[in-house]
Amino acid sequence: MTEKNFLTKALTEMVLTRRSFLKWSAALGGTAALAGGMGYGLKAVETAAVKAASEGKWVPGACWGNCGGRCLNVAYVVDGIVTRQKTDDTHPDSPDFPQQRGCARGRSQRQRTFGADRIKYPMKRAHWAPGGGDKSLRGRDEWVRISWDEALDLVASEVTRIKDKYGSESFLYGTNAIAAAGGYVNSWGSSSSGTWSYTGPRVVGSYSSYGNDRLELRKSKLIVMWSTDPIISSGGNPCYNYLQAKKAGAKFIFIDPYYNSSAQVLANEWIPIRPGTDTAMLLAMGYVLISEDNPDTNPLIDWDFVKRCTIGFDQTSLPEGADPEDNYKDYVLGLDQRGQLATEGHKNYPPKTPEWASEICGVPPEKIRSFAYEVAQTKPVAFMESDASARINGAQTFGQAFFAIASMIGCIGVSGGGTGQTRHSAAGNIGPSLVSAGQAGTVLEAPANPVKLRVNGNEVWNAVLTGEYTSGLNKKTALNIQMIYFTKGSRLQTEVGQAKGIEAVRKVEFVLATDFVMATGCRYADVVLPVTTRWERDNYITSPNREALFWADRVIDPLFEAKDDSWIDRQLGLRLGVYDQSQVEISDKQQAFNKIAGATVVAEDGKTKETLVTITEADIAALGVEGKPQTGRIPIMEFKAKGSYQVPRKEGDNYTNISFKSFREDPEKNPIKTESGKIELHCRVLAADILALGYSSIRPIPEYIPAPRGYEATFSDWKNKIKGPYPLQMYNKHYWRRSHTEFDNVLQLREAFPQEFFMNPIDAEARGIKNSDVVKITSSEGSAIRHVLVTDRIMPGVTSLPHGAWTEFDDTLGLDKAGSDNYLEAGVLIGESNFGYNSQMVQVEKWDGQRLIPDSQWPQRIPIKEG
Repeated sequence: MTEKNFLTKALTEMVLTRRSFLKWSAALGGTAALAGGMGYGLKAVETAAVKAASEGKWVPGACWGNCGGRCLNVAYVVDGIVTRQKTDDTHPDSPDFPQQRGCARGRSQRQRTFGADRIKYPMKRAHWAPGGGDKSLRGRDEWVRISWDEALDLVASEVTRIKDKYGSESFLYGTNAIAAAGGYVNSWGSSSSGTWSYTGPRVVGSYSSYGNDRLELRKSKLIVMWSTDPIISSGGNPCYNYLQAKKAGAKFIFIDPYYNSSAQVLANEWIPIRPGTDTAMLLAMGYVLISEDNPDTNPLIDWDFVKRCTIGFDQTSLPEGADPEDNYKDYVLGLDQRGQLATEGHKNYPPKTPEWASEICGVPPEKIRSFAYEVAQTKPVAFMESDASARINGAQTFGQAFFAIASMIGCIGVSGGGTGQTRHSAAGNIGPSLVSAGQAGTVLEAPANPVKLRVNGNEVWNAVLTGEYTSGLNKKTALNIQMIYFTKGSRLQTEVGQAKGIEAVRKVEFVLATDFVMATGCRYADVVLPVTTRWERDNYITSPNREALFWADRVIDPLFEAKDDSWIDRQLGLRLGVYDQSQVEISDKQQAFNKIAGATVVAEDGKTKETLVTITEADIAALGVEGKPQTGRIPIMEFKAKGSYQVPRKEGDNYTNISFKSFREDPEKNPIKTESGKIELHCRVLAADILALGYSSIRPIPEYIPAPRGYEATFSDWKNKIKGPYPLQMYNKHYWRRSHTEFDNVLQLREAFPQEFFMNPIDAEARGIKNSDVVKITSSEGSAIRHVLVTDRIMPGVTSLPHGAWTEFDDTLGLDKAGSDNYLEAGVLIGESNFGYNSQMVQVEKWDGQRLIPDSQWPQRIPIKEG
């Protein structure tokens, strides 16, 4: 059995044992099946068991989880009932031309669509009244079914009342209708990309995708995976692509606090490191390379690349007007302007030796030194990382430090090399798209939001509670939020500071939410409007990676009274008097056709773009759209039936990508999009822009900044190494059962992948904790309880609570029972104020309270139970 088939076989065997339970009701009328057993909250219908296969059809459907994989998902539909799912079988599978197979999450999409916990109707809280009613009941009130007309009239009335009383700046979040009605306050801040979204464009001209494509990876001798776990984070083929590089001879070294699932498949070596201390280790590696390099007898640095393609490495390459001490080399070596060792108190003190870094990051000095030598002396090396090390409070200089090492070891712009992010849809296969969709056509222009006020996500809930926010350097501005509009993927669940968020939603006068299940934002709302899933809509065209394009069809008609988001927005806009009744958007079906008709594919020469699909008059009539015949590579109806087009690859083709190749060859003729046109190890723009935000200041070089709520913060006395009230670090890795927060309501995923708290045996033993005990995890923000997984796969002093569990706050106990990482996390205003998911600190103790049953056995969130 191949490595790729292993998980597929395991999942198939699990599904086969439950076959009799996977029959669906299109309407799910009557009494919905409750959680428990193998029904997973789905109503079984015996009549579906006798339907012949010939009565149904396979329909390409969307896999709409935001994991970066978005693999091929095909549903077998019988009379509007999805009875089975499969993934890619459109061509034989091979390493060069792999199938785009789905993961456990994608194979659970029918559980999401047909679950007993679907929101069927518009609803309002039983104790809601204009102005909020009893706000303390938000999150635990009963629900009352209402009609669409009543719901939309109610919402329009509240929007008008609040706007007239408080103004447009009293709305937090919104849609086009709210924007057209006067606007709304929005929040800002980087989540998934961490500090890369700010650092990347200023230091290297882009915020992502700096490496090479998957066939180029097979030429690597060494692949460094820094804080990277694609087998979970990205799903689909990324880890499989890396496996081909391993089979071709590449050595893999993982640097991570946890011996993760990708490391189990790929790693030749694992180097444990404390969360948030990556920059310290990178600086120490730089110290080794600079202090021990000798171009003749011990060449460690690619001086040609450093001198031609970077600025700020030393005093001679600083931009005009820069402080001469603000250069990378002197900072790393701990030198002052005269080239002498700086004394304590000087901004370049101390030297960033492996011994200095080891105290911080936990990696032994000899390992830092040997690792620096290995990446410098191995050619070619792919020096890769994900975003996890940038999702740290105060990690503004991490990306700069990372590129400093990549520049010195010469892995940029070379075959088999590459550096920077390997994440999302570009994980393990970086490069420009080989097949791309066209434009949707002429659609109605979205109204501009006239309210320009934006609040950083780290302080948005505190701003609601206190009535002010940070609006610039040493500047606070008043704010009075009275309505919150949660759309699908509620920010109450997905962003840090959730404990304060629950307080905030119980303060304002009106909370509106739209979703297809009772996610956290819906639970704490006053009015909930049911929306369709992607399986109930047209127009979902997506690229899982650079080589493929998916066309998802509508799988079923909308269930119950669910409506598309666009319909809801239009009806609300009409009631608010901001939309013209005569203006009608072109249909989703027409938009999808326009995108496919305009799709292009790169020809075998690697340069020319060809039309992808052939279209006939008969096709246009059959599709029920407007268009013109054209000639392309494949028939449009073949594409529609398969749902996928993938560019075949083979060794030696013309589709390979080597990022920065032309820049490396001639940086003057092919500059990158930075102020200097080069990689900026001294970046004036980064320092200036962060200062202008008003939260903190940084130097223009990759200075080490101890992370607020990071390792050093776990000590009340760092010098004497006395621990404080929250002595353990906590970071929040992505997890099998969710894509961010999506899928967390799916019971079969809850059963297969429990939400466990990860802890090292040393830390557990010190607290009298054993494997599978229930533990209480406490931070400055609040407490949560979870079963613990005691494992030496995580380094001592570090814990992990997987990201995305839906909060189950118990008002009686005063804690969260689901293990929501964001409930325990605090927002920190520093630098560009990205979300610091991976730099948090906690205390852990054994829980002696009420028994915690597995969440796969919890009652589903069914707001209105029908008899």
